[in-house]
Amino acid sequence: MPEDVRPTPQLAARAARTGGSPVREILALTARPEVISFAGGLPAGELFDTGGISAAFRHVLDEAPRQALQYSTTEGDPALRAAVAARVSARGLATVPDDLVITTGSQQGLSLLATALLEPGDTVLVEDPCYLAALQVFSFAGARVVPVPTDDEGLDPQALDEIAARERPKLLYLVPTFQNPTGRTLPAGRRAAVARVAARRGLWIVEDDPYGELRFEGEPVPYLGSFPGAEDRTALLGSFSKTVAPGLRLGWLRAPDVLRRACVVAKQAADLHTSTLDQAAAARYLAGPDLDAHLERVRGAYRARRDALVDGLGAALPEGSRWNRPDGGMFVWASMPAGYDATALLPEVVRYDVAYVPGAPFYAGPADAGTMRLSFVTHPPEEIREGLLRLAKTLRTPRP
Repeated sequence: MPEDVRPTPQLAARAARTGGSPVREILALTARPEVISFAGGLPAGELFDTGGISAAFRHVLDEAPRQALQYSTTEGDPALRAAVAARVSARGLATVPDDLVITTGSQQGLSLLATALLEPGDTVLVEDPCYLAALQVFSFAGARVVPVPTDDEGLDPQALDEIAARERPKLLYLVPTFQNPTGRTLPAGRRAAVARVAARRGLWIVEDDPYGELRFEGEPVPYLGSFPGAEDRTALLGSFSKTVAPGLRLGWLRAPDVLRRACVVAKQAADLHTSTLDQAAAARYLAGPDLDAHLERVRGAYRARRDALVDGLGAALPEGSRWNRPDGGMFVWASMPAGYDATALLPEVVRYDVAYVPGAPFYAGPADAGTMRLSFVTHPPEEIREGLLRLAKTLRTPRP
């Protein structure tokens, strides 16, 4: 190398320590149309309300093109914030438009919260297993992630209290309703207990709720942030990706004033504001009855798909396996008996043009190698049943 040419500087440490998403890698591996994939949390494309969404875009471009195509405020479209506030309030958490920031998907909201709250070395508590992309966000922030044990009803509040006393965390992150990856819903009594722990131990709560409006069975459970002790320390994240369409990349963040203002500054540094056109179209769409009617259709379809998956797992998984039956959302969590490794078996499964996501990457602590996440929303019931037949060709084969 010539003397006047120096090596380029290294990447930031956070880029080196944070790996790519195994879920995204599996999706690339299974992108062939013949593959029946239980891997990705992809909403059913044939159920998108393309007519209603198209009409909303045409309306804003016909009626207010200059505003729809112009720069906008960081906080977001006032009409869209008003519509979101009304929906959150209707679900039991009183909210006004000024409580909200519109984000480029709820994933950006989580990144903004990490920027506003976390210093390198701060401790974050998460459910174990946990939403994978949240682990990536916290890794990029330089946080120390500590898992909190869970059971079939979700996070264990007593374990949370003990760990919080010992680790002195900055925040707790959880998906309490139809959790990703497990599909579990935290009962009201546990939510109240989590709120008390957060108040007693002095930590922020990040309540991620992308799936709450996809309930097709059972009674709704109040937002965690509505319980005493959590009101002034909870940031709530929501998304239109699961209810309207993920391609819009629209989400929202509700937070107490001081935290919300810090997130607005972080968003200004990140992207100035979310797409003006997409926000205006979403506001138009929410102004009519289209979303509620669309959600009724989606819930009915997803319930039938959940039933097809859950009812067929007994013949597809090894004897001694366990799985849950969620009341909504997109995912079933299954656990195979000792001796089965879902990661090692995946290449064999893919040979039969079917796929799942191994559970191991979702754990912040030691992983259960026999676990897997199965999404039931992407394929209709007849394809789900065919996928289970293909799954059985590997998983029901006697192991040496």
